[in-house]
Amino acid sequence: KVRRSGKESIGIDLRGNSKSCIIYHFEAPCIKLLVLEMAEMNNDASKKKARTFDFMEMFKEAKQTALERSQGKFEDDKNSAIATEGDVIGPSPSVSQKSSKTGDDLGPSKPQKSNEVESDDEEDMIGPPLPPGLTKGSKTSEEEVEIGPPLPPSTSASKASDDEDDEEDEPEESLDKKIPSSHEISLDHGSKAVSALALDPAGARLVTGGHDFIVKFWDFAGMDQSLQSFRNIKPCESHHLNQLQYSATGEMILIVAANSRAKVVDRDGFEKLECAKGDPYIVDMASTKGHTAMLNGGSWNPKVREEFMTCSNDGTVRLWDVNAEGKKHKNCIKPKSQQGRKLVPTACAYSNDGRWVAAACQDGSIQMWDHNKNFVNVAMINRGCHMNGTDTSCLCFSYDGQCLASRGGDDTLKLWDMRNFKKPLKVRENLISYYTVTDCIFSPNDRMVLTGTSVKKEGDGKLLFLDRESLDTVSEITVAESSVVRCIWHPKLNQIVIGCSDGKARLFYDPEKSHRGAMLCMVKQPRKSKQVLALASQQIITPYALPMFKETKSTSTKKFEEKVRKDPIRSKRPDLPMTGPGEGGRLGVKGATLAQYVAQSLVKRKPDKYENDPRAAILRHAKEAAENPFWIDPAYKKTQPHKLFQEEEKEEEEDTDEPVWKKQKI
Repeated sequence: KVRRSGKESIGIDLRGNSKSCIIYHFEAPCIKLLVLEMAEMNNDASKKKARTFDFMEMFKEAKQTALERSQGKFEDDKNSAIATEGDVIGPSPSVSQKSSKTGDDLGPSKPQKSNEVESDDEEDMIGPPLPPGLTKGSKTSEEEVEIGPPLPPSTSASKASDDEDDEEDEPEESLDKKIPSSHEISLDHGSKAVSALALDPAGARLVTGGHDFIVKFWDFAGMDQSLQSFRNIKPCESHHLNQLQYSATGEMILIVAANSRAKVVDRDGFEKLECAKGDPYIVDMASTKGHTAMLNGGSWNPKVREEFMTCSNDGTVRLWDVNAEGKKHKNCIKPKSQQGRKLVPTACAYSNDGRWVAAACQDGSIQMWDHNKNFVNVAMINRGCHMNGTDTSCLCFSYDGQCLASRGGDDTLKLWDMRNFKKPLKVRENLISYYTVTDCIFSPNDRMVLTGTSVKKEGDGKLLFLDRESLDTVSEITVAESSVVRCIWHPKLNQIVIGCSDGKARLFYDPEKSHRGAMLCMVKQPRKSKQVLALASQQIITPYALPMFKETKSTSTKKFEEKVRKDPIRSKRPDLPMTGPGEGGRLGVKGATLAQYVAQSLVKRKPDKYENDPRAAILRHAKEAAENPFWIDPAYKKTQPHKLFQEEEKEEEEDTDEPVWKKQKI
């Protein structure tokens, strides 16, 4: 017996042998007959004839058997309920009588007509009567079928009242009560801004990267209250990190730095591949193997686990395949301006279903491509999303896939409807941002939008929780004297992680609402460090040792001083301070080298008064040479004690009468 759409019908399946099958399906007030014949074909491709049956006789027998079995089962249930409960649970006498009458009327041997006036739409009743709760006048769903005997009226009434009380006692929780921010821990990354964050899908590990070029790995299950990272790597030399993201399976991490080559590492930080670098001298960027300028962002495909995307200052968005080991890009997308010129994409993102590839460009536009088609034509575009010439720092799709949030460099946050991409749904202004990687994300329940604000030297940065419907501030978390750059709200852990400009990653959680994550490490006490005690060498006195091993303690210092005196090294007199240029390999105070000493001496030397008169400079030594001869006089003292000089001859007076040209030249 089957009740369906307010009608009752009986289905009978009679199976003879494996060669044929007959199925009868009766439905009041009309009778339908369905016969299925399954005949085997012999080797000669001849068909066997189907057996014939008397359908009307079989119909009557099956109907009578079903009525008897249903009535007997109903009586047994009624008797068992009376024995256990003490109350009669079942149809009223009038209903029972009516059902028995109806059963007699429907019998094949005694056909009778009912005295009651019924409408044409009512059907004949087949089988046992319905319980009191399911009468013809009651309003029940056509799809719901109540199985088993009905509950007593008092029980059903109390159950309905309990359900109403539960609904009244549990009012809907407000949005600010759903934020897990009662507890906070701080992870020390370094001294510079944390510009990249990533949590794996399971919520077991956290990865942080910043402007200090270092990527740190944090394991919540392996940490204690000391909060120390288990691995530090420097994947991209002296390039600050722009993006870190786990793949959909959590096996790989995409590292996007300020260079032109993105990297993929495994969970433990070991490199798996590095993207190729393109040729900067080729004009057509699609003809190169990779990027030729600094990377701005990247993202993993949420549906295809081997695919990821990067955008660069060379004006391209490239799709890569992990299986290709980064030798060449998979697809190259080139955003164009309204005049058809090259545009620089500053942020890129996949939709949650992997269909849309979105990129935000420097002219303030947001462009999208359909992943199922070629990337030649843009599927959706809006050129007036943000101010021209600013860097849009983030694009984020909602979990339901109907909304897109963009964080612009013009200090605004805008929400866009994917079904009508021409005008923004809501706009929030005056959100100061000094970083080109400032995040905006959706909450796990899709009812709030999170973003951070920046400060310069003085002031407090804030993490704002905005209502998705109106972008009004629901709540905020203040970070003293630091800007909020990155933020993550993990849906499984129900914990929030933010990266700040002071080099710390702050994690917020609530013990009543959050799960695992930071709660695992905060219950562990710090491990005691195993310190090696350095003991000073002490003299061990052994009274019963042999005399050759005994060390006698001297009673006076005289012998010790004599011993030291004999040591040439320990008894050496300290060197006296130098007054001159230096001697014995030691340099004076006037300079570390001889050239410096000579230069200083020349500067401090007094000027010579004979510098311009060489004759006077020689004659100044004449008196001393005459009094104390050293070179010439001692050599000729024996052979020539007296000096012989040529006598001067007086010139005779010359004849003045001779001409001048005849005079002797001297």
